Amino acid sequence: GRRIQLLKGLPATSTVEENSAAGVSVYNFNVTATPLASGGVAILPTIVNSNPLTEAFDIESKGGLEYRVVTTGNPVLDYETMPKSFDLQIFVEDTTGRTDLNILTIQVTDKNEHPVFQGNMAIQTVTIYVLEGTPPQRIYQVEAADPENAKLKYSLLPATAPFSITESGAIFSTEEFDYEKDPHCYFLNITVTDPDGLNSTKTVNINIININDERPYFTTKQRIYRIPEEQSPGTIVANITAKDPDDGDSPSRLFYSIQSPDRHFSINPATGVLQVSGRIDRDALPLRLHPNISLVVRVEDSPSSGHASEMEITIIVDDINDNPPECSPSAFRKEANENTTPGTFLVDLRNYCKDIDVDPSNNQFSFTGLSGFGSNNFALESTASGRLVMTGTIDLENSANPGVEVYTLTVRVQDIAHPNYSSKYPFYISFHNIIYIYIRIKPVNEFFPVFSNLSYVFSVSEITKVGSSIGRVHAVDKDWPPSVITYSIVARAGTGDYTNIFWISPTKGDVRILARLDYETTQKHIFTVEASDQEKSTTASVTVNVLEVNDEEPVCSPNFFSLQIPVSLAVGTNINGFRIECQDRDSDPRSFRYFINEGNENSHFIFSPSAGSNISHLILASRFDYESGLDTNWIYSLRVHITDDNLVSARDKTTHLIKTGTVTLSIRVIPNPTTATTTTPGFTVVTRRENLYSPSAWYVPFVITLGSSLLLGLLGYLGLLLLPRLRARCPPAGRAHGTPLINSAAKKKPKEEVVVTMTKLNTVFDGEARDPVTGRMYEFSTRSGARRWKKSNEPLQPMLAMQVTSSATDNSGQGTERAEAPSKEEPSEKRKELTAATKPAPKHSAGQSETPGRAGLRLQKQKEESEDR
Repeated sequence: GRRIQLLKGLPATSTVEENSAAGVSVYNFNVTATPLASGGVAILPTIVNSNPLTEAFDIESKGGLEYRVVTTGNPVLDYETMPKSFDLQIFVEDTTGRTDLNILTIQVTDKNEHPVFQGNMAIQTVTIYVLEGTPPQRIYQVEAADPENAKLKYSLLPATAPFSITESGAIFSTEEFDYEKDPHCYFLNITVTDPDGLNSTKTVNINIININDERPYFTTKQRIYRIPEEQSPGTIVANITAKDPDDGDSPSRLFYSIQSPDRHFSINPATGVLQVSGRIDRDALPLRLHPNISLVVRVEDSPSSGHASEMEITIIVDDINDNPPECSPSAFRKEANENTTPGTFLVDLRNYCKDIDVDPSNNQFSFTGLSGFGSNNFALESTASGRLVMTGTIDLENSANPGVEVYTLTVRVQDIAHPNYSSKYPFYISFHNIIYIYIRIKPVNEFFPVFSNLSYVFSVSEITKVGSSIGRVHAVDKDWPPSVITYSIVARAGTGDYTNIFWISPTKGDVRILARLDYETTQKHIFTVEASDQEKSTTASVTVNVLEVNDEEPVCSPNFFSLQIPVSLAVGTNINGFRIECQDRDSDPRSFRYFINEGNENSHFIFSPSAGSNISHLILASRFDYESGLDTNWIYSLRVHITDDNLVSARDKTTHLIKTGTVTLSIRVIPNPTTATTTTPGFTVVTRRENLYSPSAWYVPFVITLGSSLLLGLLGYLGLLLLPRLRARCPPAGRAHGTPLINSAAKKKPKEEVVVTMTKLNTVFDGEARDPVTGRMYEFSTRSGARRWKKSNEPLQPMLAMQVTSSATDNSGQGTERAEAPSKEEPSEKRKELTAATKPAPKHSAGQSETPGRAGLRLQKQKEESEDR
């Protein structure tokens, strides 16, 4: 229905001043409840939305149904930075469910605000320092702003202060200050005012800084000083003093410094004490050539921009014997071949040693104290020369040799003059340096590597895993120290490349196989290995005898075969003359055993002999019994296992490797044609047959097709000869009450019953096909190949009712015919139908007897219904 207006006074427009505090009332309105709303308001008036979005407003109750819109203070409204107008959507609902929604427009109005200082004056009191004697100039810039961007006016108090401020806020000094006469500090109140008279005031402090105007002078008269080198840091060289006339009788506050600072000396800036600050080495440049150091000392009455005076002093550095002789390098490494001739020169130490003291009396040294293990093989020609020579012969392979490859010798080098090292080396005690000489005796490769055996023979099983170690070769070298021997397989022309079959560890000599060994292919491998010390090498022969292991499986022919046998086959018969012949590359023909592992239900089949021969025949071991239900399977898939352990004793079978071959056989049992004689009409036996062929047994349909093609003419001729006789013995089904084929021994109620006699024929016609020449249909037997023409207008005869023509089906893309037969895989319902079809039909009442033709039609209809289900 139509919306009821609950919000009285809305929509409306109101104003609010910027910077309003929280709780300021903006607009008042009422809520009018409908007459049915006895409970009043269900949902209080609420701001459900705003444009632009804000939380600056809220709704408060004034009592009853009166409400007002107030400011929240968060955020504070600012005319200069925030939107100028807000649209608030106010919603209310009474207890009857009626609602109302209206808009309140709030406009923010501008308010004149106080000017504000900016920069440092906005956050702190500004202090300005002015040096005495500074001419009048601008000393500070005041920064302020008006929120309404109005033009501001600046002023300062007291007006008597020697300062002024411009319209732009610049503070100027109006006179040159004298620290001794004028005040040392001024406090100025700076006021900024907008056109409406609103103002803000800040304080500025101005301090006057005193400066010096008199030059200090030195009171020390000495200008030349003398010190020995290598003085420790902090040693006092001189005490420089000065005086500042500005200080009067009070102690002067002076600052001392060295112009162009020197790394050797420093001066105390407050006391003027000159002391050693760094190492002073007379023997190093530039003091080695110029031992005099000149310094310019400066004194100031202020750290910067003060009055100053300068004075030059000279320091002479004297040399001392503070440096021991030094050798660079301090360790020598020399090499000499073993069996080097005595007297051979090795090194002259004096070429590598020196004393850097400047004074000649302090830089003389000598070599003494040759020592070290094996030092008797070496000597110094003289203490002054420092020449080291060999005095003996060293043979590393000699058993009397200590076996040392590197001789470590030490030689002392020391000053001839009395040393004075304490200043430079406070912990130096021995007053001589030690030179280390390492003499390495280089071995000479004198001997060839020698294998521990001239030849190696390893025996390895042919089933050893690839990568396994089969043996190790080892060679030694008489050279000392022992050389690193590397092993490899030598690939030579005409001997075969064994590097693809064997691998030898270059460092350990382990021989491993890289490919599978086969005893039946190669029983022995002979190759050459080489041991090399990088300079000399030798070889050895390696023979690997491959040990035979039973690793080959028996291979039998055929490995798959399909057979058909009649259900009445005699026990002990070699089924279809079938036999399997097996071969094994590593087993004796007598080592085979035959057993059926799978599919031999009721143990109807065996192989003879079962062991000890590579040929075995398939034998029927027990007769089939389908009548009692003991046997139900018409197709047997036998999985035959052939093992090669017949000659292995029972004790050795647990450890002997046994291999197994497999043969798969498919055996179809063909039921005998059923012959029955009964006085009951409509007796029918239905036999379904199915031939299964494995795709791998391609030759089975090929042989059948080829044989059928070759006998086609003969069978057709025989069929033509038999046709008149078959017509005489099998009358048409339309003659229901004609003379029976076989006279019954007795007839009961001849007017009411018809006796149908089943003729037993040895030939079962279980298939049909079309003659490609005449186009007529003919029946044929899949067992004997016999054929006969089929009459298209002849109803199904009692004898023919016993067979159901099988249809050709495509088996894995091959045109192989499959005859249907009751099998283990058929559903139980279908087997029940077939069983029911073999039972005698119930007797019909008088006048309802069936002719043979009608019985055939009834059987055909039952078959079609069974197939549809």
